[in-house]
Amino acid sequence: MELNELEQQRLEKMNRLQEAGYSPYPHRSHRSHTVQAALADFEAAEKAALDSPVVTIAGRIISIRVMGKVAFAHIEDGSGKLQLFLRQNELGEEALALFKKVFDLGDFVEAHGVLMRTRTGEISLQAHTVTMLAKAITPLPIPKEYEGQDGQLTRYSAFSDVEERFRQRYADLAVNAEVREIFRTRSRMISALRTWLDEHEYLEVETPVLQPIYGGAAARPFTTYHNQLKQQLYLRISFELYLKRLLVGMYERVYEIGRDFRNEGVSYKHNPEFTQLELYCAYTDLQGMMETTEQMIAYTAQHVLGTYEIPFKGQLINLTPPWRRIKLRDIILTGTGIDYTIFPDAESLRTVMRQRGYDAASTASWGHLVDNLLSEVEPSLIQPTFVYDYPIEISPLAKQKSDDPTHVERFELFIGGMETGNAFTELNDPFEQEKRFVSMGTEQADEDDESHPMDEDYLRAMKYGMPPNGGFGLGIDRLAMLLTDKHSIREVLLYPHLRAKE
Repeated sequence: MELNELEQQRLEKMNRLQEAGYSPYPHRSHRSHTVQAALADFEAAEKAALDSPVVTIAGRIISIRVMGKVAFAHIEDGSGKLQLFLRQNELGEEALALFKKVFDLGDFVEAHGVLMRTRTGEISLQAHTVTMLAKAITPLPIPKEYEGQDGQLTRYSAFSDVEERFRQRYADLAVNAEVREIFRTRSRMISALRTWLDEHEYLEVETPVLQPIYGGAAARPFTTYHNQLKQQLYLRISFELYLKRLLVGMYERVYEIGRDFRNEGVSYKHNPEFTQLELYCAYTDLQGMMETTEQMIAYTAQHVLGTYEIPFKGQLINLTPPWRRIKLRDIILTGTGIDYTIFPDAESLRTVMRQRGYDAASTASWGHLVDNLLSEVEPSLIQPTFVYDYPIEISPLAKQKSDDPTHVERFELFIGGMETGNAFTELNDPFEQEKRFVSMGTEQADEDDESHPMDEDYLRAMKYGMPPNGGFGLGIDRLAMLLTDKHSIREVLLYPHLRAKE
């Protein structure tokens, strides 16, 4: 490894530690308390007028201050931070000198001693021993804090380069407690979704990631190859068709939380791999999915944040059910002045869109043009809104409306100006499904690389009989953006996909 000047200096300190007879990376730690547990034990002992606890804590050094025969340091673990009080009388002259010479910010250390309060009232560990657990060769970009006369903390020299934060997420997490909290919130959010679904008798299952035929969405897949089987496979773009097969197999409520992969562009709300929740419920429909969705997400917000009201992009979003419901035709007409239903072909719709100043690509199908019109309205949908009744052309897996065969029973959920979920009254007629696969296969032959391929095994499953059902897909990453008030999907992914640094 090539080392810069600062890293070389730390390497020399590591060598000095070894020369003194200590390992810079010992085999194990003997921690007895987390910082939080140590503080709680001390306060309990103090309240009961008992002797101060003797503890062994471990963590990363985040500050050092040396004053003659005394040194102060703060160490941080996953539960909090605690001051170390290092005095020559307890630690010994050689040990204190070694600490001053070889210990740096970022090092993981273990300290053993008795808890106390300093003259300023801060709970501290009066250390009898300090042991290196892991020498940090590369200095962390630890921010400095300055407390003004008004008591406000000002941070400077923070790790603020957004691109580098994502590339070196480990360093970002190490120095930014607020970033660590984002992913704790995300974890609690997924746990709450699971709890709600489990309590409502949904069965969590796992379906294949490698699929011989991709399907369940309009997206370009990633392709791979199985050498032994000599078979081309695809990373899944959706769980849908595999989950609905399980309804045929007599499971009435199923769900899966996992990764999907789509070979498409990157944006503030798109990443090539993302986390999705999909659920399917027999003997219900689109209305049932609306009620399920709003109840589940409202429960999750209440469980995670303790409120139905969440701040996002400077606005307050109220997740209290019931949520607004509006037809696709009405929301597009209100937002753009265009009634797409009176323009039955792509050319006529393209013409009026261009007349109104909207982008309308010459190669876009009628369905894609309708979807483009919805995209124009999407940023205005801040409060949770179900937009329903979609054209059949862009909804190949949904059941047609009984009173309008050109549209299907489908909704998309919008919150905070972005699409967050998608649901259908699911198509369970194998003959109608076959017609749509054939139609989409024609589009695929015409080089529409986001069309849906024929899936004969799925049709075979449907012919055994599939109960009427409703399904819903939720973007986990986008819900995490909403619940943490983050405006880029990269902020809620531990390892977002980035362009090559070159």
